[in-house]
Amino acid sequence: MGDEPLHLICGVDEAGRGPLAGAVFAAAVILDPRRPIAGLADSKALSAKKRERLAAEIQTHALAWAVATASVEEIDAINILQASLLAMRRAVEGLSVRPAEVLVDGLHCPAVAAPARAIVKGDSKVAEISAASILAKTARDRDMLLLHEAYPQYGFDKHKGYPTAAHMAALVLHGVSPVHRRSYAPVRRLLDAKHL
Repeated sequence: MGDEPLHLICGVDEAGRGPLAGAVFAAAVILDPRRPIAGLADSKALSAKKRERLAAEIQTHALAWAVATASVEEIDAINILQASLLAMRRAVEGLSVRPAEVLVDGLHCPAVAAPARAIVKGDSKVAEISAASILAKTARDRDMLLLHEAYPQYGFDKHKGYPTAAHMAALVLHGVSPVHRRSYAPVRRLLDAKHL
């Protein structure tokens, strides 16, 4: 089998840098130029229902896709930026097809084998990055629903781990769970206050 005749572009994005709990997720997607997907946009601009519908379409029609994570422990050990880049690298390495180029949302590129370029607001400019943002967000949201079943007192099903007033109140009331990111300032402050 010779080289791919198509110049395959892989889009990469992450979900979950801001939340106080749960893993950070990243997705890598190589779309099929012959099967364009209508309605791709930055995952944050879409309703949850539309994201789920598009995620299923991406998984069906893309040439290749992969979702990967970096754990809460990894986030606390190496910081959220490095953990995000690690999850992105794992996603790219998980692809069944090798891309010619990797386009990443934001300012930073993970260390990957193919040439990589960071594109600010790439999730609203590049279809492959939009697709990756949708897969990363839907996978992370599903994971937060599983964490909600394990730790219902925190309301992860509602705020997905973001530092909302309800989440902060639950943290104060119930303390820090094993799935909270201890390196994040609001969580660390609570832990420090306990040890005074």
